[in-house]
Amino acid sequence: MAKTSTPKKKVTEASKKTPAKKKAAAVISIDKANEAALSVLKKLGIEEPLQNDIEWCLGSYRHDGNAVGLMETGTKAIKALKAAKLKSPKSVTAKLITDLEKAVR
Repeated sequence: MAKTSTPKKKVTEASKKTPAKKKAAAVISIDKANEAALSVLKKLGIEEPLQNDIEWCLGSYRHDGNAVGLMETGTKAIKALKAAKLKSPKSVTAKLITDLEKAVR
C-alpha cells in the first residue's frame, strides 16, 4: 500500500489569535444595586423615607462619587427587602438581595 500524506493545516491570522477568555464574574456597582432596590421599594410601596434617602444618595453619588451614603442606605434596604420577602416571598427576588449585599461589601 502506498502511503498518503495528510494535508497540513494552513496557519491563518484567525488561528494565530489567542482563544477567547472567559467572562469575569459580573461586578455589581453600588449605584445600580441601589437603583434596583429603589424600584422594588417603590413598586411595593414600602419604606418611603428610605426611598427618599436612596434617591438623595444616588444624586449625591453622581455628583461627587462618594459612595458612603449608598453603602448605608443599601444596608438599610437589605433589611427592608428581607422583611418584605418574609411577608411575600414572590415580591422580592433573591438575586436582588444578593446583588445588593455584594455591592455593599
